[in-house]
Formats: sequence, structure tokens, C-alpha cells
Amino acid sequence: MNRVALEAARRSVEIEEAGVAKLRAALDGELGEALEKAIATIKAARGKVIVSGMGKSGHIGRKVAATLASTGTPAFFLHPAEASHGDLGMVTADDVVLAFSWSGETAELADLIEYSKRFAIPLIAAASRRDSALGRAADILLELPLVEEACPNGLAPTTSTTIQLVLGDALAVALIEDRGFSAQDFRQFHPGGKLGSRLHKVDDLMHAGADMPLLPEQASMSDVILTMTGKRFGCVGLVDGEGRLAGIITDGDLRRHWTDRMQDQPPARIMTRAPLTAPLGSLASSALEVMNRRKITVLFILDEGKPAGILHIHDLLRAGVA
Repeated sequence: MNRVALEAARRSVEIEEAGVAKLRAALDGELGEALEKAIATIKAARGKVIVSGMGKSGHIGRKVAATLASTGTPAFFLHPAEASHGDLGMVTADDVVLAFSWSGETAELADLIEYSKRFAIPLIAAASRRDSALGRAADILLELPLVEEACPNGLAPTTSTTIQLVLGDALAVALIEDRGFSAQDFRQFHPGGKLGSRLHKVDDLMHAGADMPLLPEQASMSDVILTMTGKRFGCVGLVDGEGRLAGIITDGDLRRHWTDRMQDQPPARIMTRAPLTAPLGSLASSALEVMNRRKITVLFILDEGKPAGILHIHDLLRAGVA
């Protein structure tokens, strides 16, 4: 193991941790007050948040724009050089500009700054110098604390970009909570991938209507066997006169209780009363947790006590919930 390299890596983490600690402390003062104003300004805007920045600050800006857009705050990244060559037409008077620049002297931001002032578009700046061109022009300045770069030469943006990113995340999270943005809202913007699958609801995956293996509580054992065989869920739900789920019979119940006179017995004699179920509208991942914990493969989905659907563990596997 290269001990020198490992020690440098540890030192880098420690320096960046110290930078984040300074950012946290700054939130108790003027930075916190400015952040509150930024949140109110963005929330009140009728348009989008236009995020911009150059170089490493631009990379941070792209990520912040993506986080905002995916959590209920419409946003996109505008490259400052492209803005100067026609893309300023993307910015409207209903928007808010959020510009990242560690020094605050990024020349490429000049046209975007001037455009914001000309059309009275709110300009929020994240910079480390209040007396910089960007700091002076900003309507709201998120003044970043001066920090030591983890780069041993003090040149490569490291700690400075870290605290820019942390500040952007803090802004996005504050807006999430202020807007009451829920997990279901989040799913609307993440229908694909693992995040989308984790946020599926049982309603999306269950079998409903005629697909459900249901019989009245007074049905015969022959009906139970025929329905269980035909529906292929390995179970039958029995409902009372009001349509509520009274109990469930599984193929395992049939095997455990089978006798030559089984078909003469009422199904209610062997059914499991008050079986495990899941409520309509619950997360599919929660249903999977119940199935895994209790080692079962199916769950009836209830709506005020009445079967609304049935969910098989294979449905969850196919949807990528597992």
C-alpha cells in the first residue's frame, strides 16, 4: 500500500470536512438570512431557475439544476458562453438566475449579469467575495466562506466546489420541505431506474377485477379448488356479505388439512381469518418487506376492508422493486 498517497487522501477529506463545517457555521449568520431570501424568491417565481457557472463551478451548477428540477423546482443549466451567443433568449422575466462563481469575477458571466439587470430578473449569486463583480451585481448574495483547497498547490478547485455543491443541495432540500414535495411527487420525475421502481405503489402492480381469486364465504370447497387452480395465485380470498375480506385459503392450507371428506367441509373451517394484507395506495416496497418477513408470496390489497387487488411477489420482481 502506498502510505504517502493514502495519507494525502485522508488529509484531503479532512480539509474538505473543515470547509463544510465553515459553511454550516456561516448558515447561522448572514448566509442563512440570504438563503431564506433566495428560497422565498425562487418559490415566488412564475418561471424557472436558470443556473449558470463556468468551469468547475459550471459542473456544480449543472448538478444543482438537475437536483432542483427533479425535486419540484423547474430549472435548467445555461452555459454562460452559449448565453452570450443567443441562448439568453431562453431567459424570461418570470425566471430567477442562480450563478455560481468562486471568485465572482468570471468574465463569461458578464452578459448574463447585464441581461438580468436590464430585464429586472432576480439574480442570486453564490460566490466567496462580496466586492466582486458578481457579488456587487447580485440581488441576493450567498456569500461562501473562504476555505482551504484540498489541492496541495492550492490551485485545483476542491474544497471550494464541495461547499458550492453542499450549498446547492441545501437550497434544494429547503425548497423540497417548503413546498411539501412528497415521495410520490418525486416518482413523477423518476419513472425509470431503481429510484422509480422503489416508489411504485401497489395500485400500479396489482391484479384487479375478474383476475382476483375471490369467492363468497359460503362457497363450496370444490369452488375453492377450481378457483385456486384457474386463477393461479395459489390462494383464494373469501368475502362476507358486505364484500369485505373474511379470510384466505392457500394451497398450503389444502395440503395440511386434506382428507377424503375435505370437499364436504365448509371452506371457512380451514381459512385463515384476518390474513396479512396491504392498503390501497401503499408503496410496493412496503408490501415486499411484509412478504419477505412473513415468507409469503401473495397479498390482497384492501380498500376500506374490501379486496381491490392481489399482488404476487413475481409482480414485484418483474417491476424491479426487489
